[in-house]
Amino acid sequence: MNTCDVLIVGGGIIGGSIAFELACRKLNVVVLDRQQPGQEASWAAAGMLSPAPDTPAAIPLVPLARASLALYPQFISAVEEASGFETGYRAEGTLEALFHGDAERELSTLVALHHGLGLACEPLPLEEAREMEPMLGREMNAAAFLPDEASVDNRALTSAVLAAAQAAGVTLRAGAEVASLLRDGASCVGVKTSAGEAISAPRVVLAAGCWSALLPEAAQFAPTLPVRGQMIALRHTGKTIRRVLRSAYVYLVPRDDGRPQKIVAGSTLENAGYEKRVTSGGLGKILSAVNELAPGLADAEVVETWCGLRPGTPDQLPILGPTEIEGLVIATGHYRNGILLAPVTAKLIAEWIVERRTSLDWTRFSPLRFGRSGSGRVATAP
Repeated sequence: MNTCDVLIVGGGIIGGSIAFELACRKLNVVVLDRQQPGQEASWAAAGMLSPAPDTPAAIPLVPLARASLALYPQFISAVEEASGFETGYRAEGTLEALFHGDAERELSTLVALHHGLGLACEPLPLEEAREMEPMLGREMNAAAFLPDEASVDNRALTSAVLAAAQAAGVTLRAGAEVASLLRDGASCVGVKTSAGEAISAPRVVLAAGCWSALLPEAAQFAPTLPVRGQMIALRHTGKTIRRVLRSAYVYLVPRDDGRPQKIVAGSTLENAGYEKRVTSGGLGKILSAVNELAPGLADAEVVETWCGLRPGTPDQLPILGPTEIEGLVIATGHYRNGILLAPVTAKLIAEWIVERRTSLDWTRFSPLRFGRSGSGRVATAP
């Protein structure tokens, strides 16, 4: 039987970041992925690094998100140094544009909410906003600047994290689907793959995204659900967009400062099961909102369309920490925030495994909050 110190199920940004952190602490780590590591939600994301809540349900996540954003410069430095790859990290802030309703009242509410949560957010005069980002639509009624937000090329980052983990001694195994846990009484002591291979480890970390709930013994602790998000990449030759632009219906994330410039736009929120399919309706909604936010992109070339399956949870909060099964630790359910939360997730999981303590209180995200009947559906945006 193969053995290691820690076995991680799932080779996306979360699993890879945990593996890198543990390997830096001199543990022998193996990562198993059902397909090629890094090709699911981590590959399909936009790369926004925003700790602001997008729904009231996400407000409890803000302290954890702030902590992870603060870790990002150090995280990027460590990953880029270990891997030799660039990650497209951009600390340019976000400009949020308001178009509809009572924009001034909404702006006041937005600023007050952010300040109440300890997040920087300042109202911008419209002319100043357009000077900062000339591509913004003339129909914009109010604007705010969030200077601490950032973005990263999530595909480049995920590849760099996995390369950094391998450079640190982690073993990555593609096409290794986990079928069940290995048990010794009340303890988890490894996993068994669908090919019948048994791999032994005193610690197993489940970081399989929306597929986490498909592992029978772990479903009660990780009731994840797939939430589809469709995306579009555009290439334009107009004025450069320097920072993330966001409205109530869409976001634009610049990938570079070149001419032509690549921009990623998204996204939809759909309960479509495990069906990965791009639809005309989904793309139409995104493009309509893009052309309102930045009308100059109406002539942009569509260079790619894709979709991914986010790991949603019943309460829209991640699932982090130990379970009632000794040796089984959960790190999944990051929903729309997997890229943002990778550094803090890796830090906390590694602390727990190595020291049996964490430097931040993570009880709000415990797998035990669902109990043995944990279930539910994730609400989608209208």
